[in-house]
Amino acid sequence: MPKAAPFETHHRRYDAWFETHEGAYVSELLALRPFVPWEGRGLEIGVGTGRFAAPLGVEMGLDPSPAMLSHAAARGIRTVAGVAERLPFRDGSFDYALLVTTLCFVDSPEETFAEAYRVLNSDGCLTIGFIDRESSLGRQYEARRDENVFYPEATFYCAEEVERLLGNARFSIRSWAQTLGLPSHETTTIEPLHPGHGEGAFVVVSAAKGR
Repeated sequence: MPKAAPFETHHRRYDAWFETHEGAYVSELLALRPFVPWEGRGLEIGVGTGRFAAPLGVEMGLDPSPAMLSHAAARGIRTVAGVAERLPFRDGSFDYALLVTTLCFVDSPEETFAEAYRVLNSDGCLTIGFIDRESSLGRQYEARRDENVFYPEATFYCAEEVERLLGNARFSIRSWAQTLGLPSHETTTIEPLHPGHGEGAFVVVSAAKGR
């Protein structure tokens, strides 16, 4: 069952986070930019309020929350209601797909990656941005999940788990990158992007559809 209820109720609070934590938001956005194609038909799975899809030029956004989709539509995104495990698109419909801080909220990461694989064309790529559970921020989220309206039912993953899930879904990893060495409330400036994973809280992985 999609974990959309808190986002439906607190959609304005969610969207306001990007204004009050501008340093962290821009750091995440710039970390994703090198891995999201400039051209082609794109889909953000779990588009939320469109805070990433719009500036990254992603055409289509899917989310289970109508309230979140209304924000995304206002930012120029073509929106579709649905869940990550059952994408309402034909096989090979997209050149690339994006998931940003969405993986922790899906019911089945296995089905999510299988569906992403299905809707990508033969040369398609998948970019994922997530909070690494093993980072200091990830451990903080785990320890204090009940204090945040969005995280009580979230499942956070470490980089090794994401790598295994992608491999099982027949994706081939192309590169890793990371940013955010400080908690989001302490990030007042844009943090640089570093290769790999294991240090930064926000991790980006780029994967290609296997042959």
